[in-house]
Amino acid sequence: MTTETEVKAQVRQFYDAVGWKQIGEGVYQNARYEDLRPVSREYIHHCHLRLGKYLPPAGRFLFDAGSGPIQYPEYLEYSRGFQRRVCLDISRLALVEARTRIGEHGLFVVGDIANLPFRAEVFDGLVSLHTVHHLPAEEHQPAFIEFYRVLGPGGKAAVVYSWGSRSPLMRLAAMPIALAFGAQRLYGRLRRGRRSETEFERSLAAAGPAGAAGTFTCKHDYRWVTRNLGTLPGLEVRVWRAVSTSFLRAFIHRRLLGQAWLRWLYWCEERGPRLLGRLGQYPAILFARPATHGRSEERVG
Repeated sequence: MTTETEVKAQVRQFYDAVGWKQIGEGVYQNARYEDLRPVSREYIHHCHLRLGKYLPPAGRFLFDAGSGPIQYPEYLEYSRGFQRRVCLDISRLALVEARTRIGEHGLFVVGDIANLPFRAEVFDGLVSLHTVHHLPAEEHQPAFIEFYRVLGPGGKAAVVYSWGSRSPLMRLAAMPIALAFGAQRLYGRLRRGRRSETEFERSLAAAGPAGAAGTFTCKHDYRWVTRNLGTLPGLEVRVWRAVSTSFLRAFIHRRLLGQAWLRWLYWCEERGPRLLGRLGQYPAILFARPATHGRSEERVG
């Protein structure tokens, strides 16, 4: 049986050796989990920026829990109005890369998001993207409680999570996605030998090696959030992004009016953020510490 220590060592080793290894200028190996094609770029850009509206516009310290290398330009915007961005990550390489992007604006700490090395109520804002699901299942709730502990009065937190295979919307799409990839592979074989590369073929190449191994993840569902995090003040679940990377690579293509479909999808997300946060792939879990609070509010969790 894998222990918590072994899980975290595996995650650290993956990101130090593979995940945060640059394969191009500012592009990391971990990018194989994202859709970086031009047809999806506008949609991905708006989803990245969306998180900023849930955070305070300014303050002393913004805490970036599991910062990685801050690999997308939009991520820099979250701390634009803060004096300092405090980046914590289990990977030292991630923090070295983050320092190259934000320099003196950042403070950098190697640490564990489930056992934060900070005093209580020190941060004006908190952001965490795609990090909690790398913890063992029993540490997800403690991580959120730790996030709340270090959040100062009036502070707001936004945590991008993933329902994984528990997303109702993506469960419905699983078979169509498999059929679409099968059609793409067949189309690629029929095109083999021709000099020009199709968009279908490029999308398959962007997905990385078939069956390529990642690192440990564990993803709870919406019911787990309401049952285990319901005491967090101001708890809300809203959409960060409704569809998975596999969905984008399967169905969104330039010749099939992919950009127009994604604009429509983003419009739907903006008008139904709670519904699509619950049903879609990537929710934003939001909470805040009241500007004034009493002792009863300190017993969260």
